[in-house]
Amino acid sequence: MVPILAGAAAALAALLHVYIFVMESVQWSQPRIWRRFGVADQDAADSVRPMAFNQGFYNLFLAIGAVLGLVLFAAGAPDTVADVAGRTLLLFSLGSMTAAALVLLMTGRRYVRAALFQGTLPLVGFVLFLFA
Repeated sequence: MVPILAGAAAALAALLHVYIFVMESVQWSQPRIWRRFGVADQDAADSVRPMAFNQGFYNLFLAIGAVLGLVLFAAGAPDTVADVAGRTLLLFSLGSMTAAALVLLMTGRRYVRAALFQGTLPLVGFVLFLFA
């Protein structure tokens, strides 16, 4: 049961980070998107666009790591190379997602909601995979 819950949390965390990638790297030019990130006006959005584009790819790469970890974990019998590699990749990816949310949380009170939204699923998945 724990591996199923851990896998579900990891998959949802990966999906969330793909969504963040889409917002930051694909849809950034839309005012409704950059306003969501607290950007005040078009000039500021244009100014931070390269950073948002880059940050979006960080989120995508973390999601890819989690998905590859899930695939390896599911493909390997206990204590096989695939199982160990999958767990390792999952713990690294989910831990990095959680750490990024903690950094966001330390940025200021206005980011508490975003940090909780971004970091809860990876944290749950990380803890559950420790026991899976």
